[in-house]
Amino acid sequence: MQKKMTVVRIYLREADPGHHSDLMEEILSVLHDDHRVQGVTVFRGISGFGQHGEIHSSNLLHPKIHLPLIIEFFDEAEAVEAAIEALGDLVPDGHLLRWPLSCEVGPNSINS
Repeated sequence: MQKKMTVVRIYLREADPGHHSDLMEEILSVLHDDHRVQGVTVFRGISGFGQHGEIHSSNLLHPKIHLPLIIEFFDEAEAVEAAIEALGDLVPDGHLLRWPLSCEVGPNSINS
């Protein structure tokens, strides 16, 4: 059996400021504490650039560069919509992507 879900990907940089702490921590708090979405993973990039073309990467000479981060989460569409609304102005414009997916559920799925 397939279940309809939505995946969301948010693009940030390490140490992007939030309202009260770093932005990643604030987003994770909303997703975990307030909305209990089904799954969240944070990926740390080794290099990347955004619309302004500034390359963010790290090496031994410059270890304190703000590396790219991706926060990815998923849940049923209604839960995702509520979480996105709760994130409000935390996520910079154009930094949130989402798409629908089908998730296998039943006797042969991992969660059984």
